[in-house]
Amino acid sequence: MSHTLPAPSADPPSAPAPADIDVIDVPDPAVASISHLEINFPRRGRLIRAVRGVSLSVAPGEILGLVGESGSGKSVLGMSLLGLLPTDAATAGRVTVHGEDMLRAPAPVRRRVRRDHLGAVFQDPMTSLNPTMRIGQQVAEAAGSDEEAARLLRAVGIPDAGRRMRSFPHELSGGLRQRVMIAMAVAGRPSLVIADEPTTALDVTIQAQILTLLRGLRDETGCSFLLITHDLAVAAQVSDRIAVMYAGRLAELGPTAAVLQDAAHPYSLGLMRLRLSLQSDRTRPLPSLRGEVPSPVAPPPGCAFAPRCDAVTEACVVRPPELVEIVPGHRSACLVPVEEVRARLADEPVDEPVDEPGAQAQPQAPAVAVRDVSKTFTIRRGLGRARRLAALRGVDLTVGQGESVAIVGESGSGKSTLLRAIAGLERPEQGGTGLARDAAQMVFQDAGASLTPWLTVGELIGERLRGQGYSRSARTERVTAALAQVGLPAEVAGARAGQLSGGQRQRVALARATVIPPQVLLCDEPTSALDVSLAASVINLIARLRKDLGMAVVFVTHDLAVARIVADRIAVMYLGRIVEVGTADEVVRAPRHPYTRALMGAVPDFGVEPVTLPGEPASPLAPPPGCAFHPRCPIAMPICADPDLVPRLAGHAGHSLAACIHPEVN
Repeated sequence: MSHTLPAPSADPPSAPAPADIDVIDVPDPAVASISHLEINFPRRGRLIRAVRGVSLSVAPGEILGLVGESGSGKSVLGMSLLGLLPTDAATAGRVTVHGEDMLRAPAPVRRRVRRDHLGAVFQDPMTSLNPTMRIGQQVAEAAGSDEEAARLLRAVGIPDAGRRMRSFPHELSGGLRQRVMIAMAVAGRPSLVIADEPTTALDVTIQAQILTLLRGLRDETGCSFLLITHDLAVAAQVSDRIAVMYAGRLAELGPTAAVLQDAAHPYSLGLMRLRLSLQSDRTRPLPSLRGEVPSPVAPPPGCAFAPRCDAVTEACVVRPPELVEIVPGHRSACLVPVEEVRARLADEPVDEPVDEPGAQAQPQAPAVAVRDVSKTFTIRRGLGRARRLAALRGVDLTVGQGESVAIVGESGSGKSTLLRAIAGLERPEQGGTGLARDAAQMVFQDAGASLTPWLTVGELIGERLRGQGYSRSARTERVTAALAQVGLPAEVAGARAGQLSGGQRQRVALARATVIPPQVLLCDEPTSALDVSLAASVINLIARLRKDLGMAVVFVTHDLAVARIVADRIAVMYLGRIVEVGTADEVVRAPRHPYTRALMGAVPDFGVEPVTLPGEPASPLAPPPGCAFHPRCPIAMPICADPDLVPRLAGHAGHSLAACIHPEVN
């Protein structure tokens, strides 16, 4: 059980807390309420101040979106509601679920509350599901019987639920695994489900399905959801209210429409500006918040957002502001009047325009030439016979010198395999890539996992300079210059990857890849796990490096909004084949292939209902005959399932090429 803090927070309140702060704008009885919560963790002789004086409540049947960057305390807040804080956590305040204090109640009481009233869905279901147990057994443990388990799996939209119950977690796609977690979370008909980043690692099509599922379960069962996310657009899709959290404190709280249309806190306004949509301006660098979330070891004495705020005043750095009601039900923790905040932030300087990606002259020679590449993998399951997984099936792609091409598609479409084949890390059985192995460098999604943890940053970057004729002093100079090129100070060279933030680690990975400028930079989902501000900074950085170094870029992503910003051309992949390719504007403005249209409709945006694509991508172990997309296609014809059909890319001048035989498309 957590320890009780001996004294209140060191942050003195600016005014006495309102008497009803425990149930802010929520009628009694609340499903859960948090009152003046503080959570500290001792780490290596230092105190991590994760949550600092938060008061919040969740109403019956409500979906409350909790939004903020990594390090803001969102997940710790969710764990406090579940009564799962580490034993060394020091706490103050109250966290009440169905009348029980989840901070100080005995462990058996907290277990009973979790069993009877709470459910949880986490970001990575593979860390929560038992890899040695079949799906049906795991859901039945929570549901009480196999019959109820099958009903729940059908309720969360898992096709052929009876057969899927016999599957192990690794045999399911990411979307299906997340649905299993949701089925287990609602098995006991809980009053409240804590969903911690349940869609962050998912493709946009599966994300749209999961969000629609959460809202449907709320409407059907009446349970409440606390949806934790760093994406304001995701929260906007399903939330009744939104709470914006920053550096362990609440910055803004109110109805979803009010927070989106009339945001009052500078941080909320900043998140609004950062949102990336299919209408974002491609001719200018993406807006980003300068700096980073302050260290929870030493948060600023005043408003934690003050160092990054364009509306800061002298009073902001003295004391932390409390939530103040702007209009009934809508509160903001800002000392500056809301009208002044909006006026000052509206007058921000506009960045100079950059060359629009699609406006550059056509390159004369290819940097990458992929010709009829096919790649299969052998999959063995215990003592059973081996099966062949078709990752790439006759892929053709050309990338010109200095050109940027984005490869888009769901998980399992073959995007990363294609990138690894271009890099020479995979040898195709058929076709070739036409690229010298040393001409390409890769940047991965998880920079922390790709950087050797026991080497300093200077040693990591300097490795690429060995054998190039540089003296030790010359290597040091090149490392410093490479760090400066990605916006990092020279002192970072002495740090190790574990001492850096996520954004800094991604910049180090880019510095390592470009310290000797490659002919082609291969980027495998480098922004999908980052907060919106860090993602915008990395995208801007890649664009600048591409321009300064004259290199080509192949950028793998599952998000068409990101692809439109970073690329001259977009190639859309589905089950090992390219189904559409064209300029970024052509593909986004007038998508031709039904799959591309489905990806477009699934991109989250404010005030737009996401289009859910039916079903899951077919397994590459057994691709459907003919056009692999036909089982999910709204305009499929009988001939689309013909085993002898192999759709080829075709089109007309001024339009993208699409691999579809339907008269509506071609």
